[in-house]
Amino acid sequence: MKITPSHLVAIMRCQDATARLWTDPLNAACERFQIDTRLRLAAFLAQIGHESMRLSRVVENLSYSAAALQRTWPSLFDAKLAAEYARKPERIANVAYNARMGNTAKGDGWKYRGRGLIQITGKNNYAACGEALGMDLLTTPSLLETPKGAALSAGWFWDSRNLNALADIGDIQNIGSLINTGRRGRVPHGAAERLALYQVALKALA
Repeated sequence: MKITPSHLVAIMRCQDATARLWTDPLNAACERFQIDTRLRLAAFLAQIGHESMRLSRVVENLSYSAAALQRTWPSLFDAKLAAEYARKPERIANVAYNARMGNTAKGDGWKYRGRGLIQITGKNNYAACGEALGMDLLTTPSLLETPKGAALSAGWFWDSRNLNALADIGDIQNIGSLINTGRRGRVPHGAAERLALYQVALKALA
């Protein structure tokens, strides 16, 4: 089954030009990673729709307010530090992702911040994704900002977590949990929108 621009317009509520930009890269990624049935495509499109703000963002937004910093990373940002770092994305990334996910060098948190339609984050994930896709993401992480790189990396992430199996049984909750929290059983951020997009996608792909 192939995605068409009209499918993306209906599901993402995006402009036709945006839909046409993403149709071929998404079809290439879906073909490569066997995201090729109605259930799999609906689940995949729902998740990338939420993660990318309906195909409008391929780089993580780290412009957090002080309150959001304390809410998101309470162990890292007390009130004083949150006030100091608020709305400073590069500094936030280098604190939030320091010494995690393979980030060891100064500035790795910012260099390997979330990119792609499903946010690939951290040096280890960039390395694994790049090796699988034949892209030098450690040297040129911005490759994940291109339609091709953003779509293929989302397909790689999906495949690496065996999410087709969950899509086949309609387990949207745990797909969202694995993408957003890394663990089954947790309520992911944006759970309601993920489910709503899935329901729209099922109808559009029928």
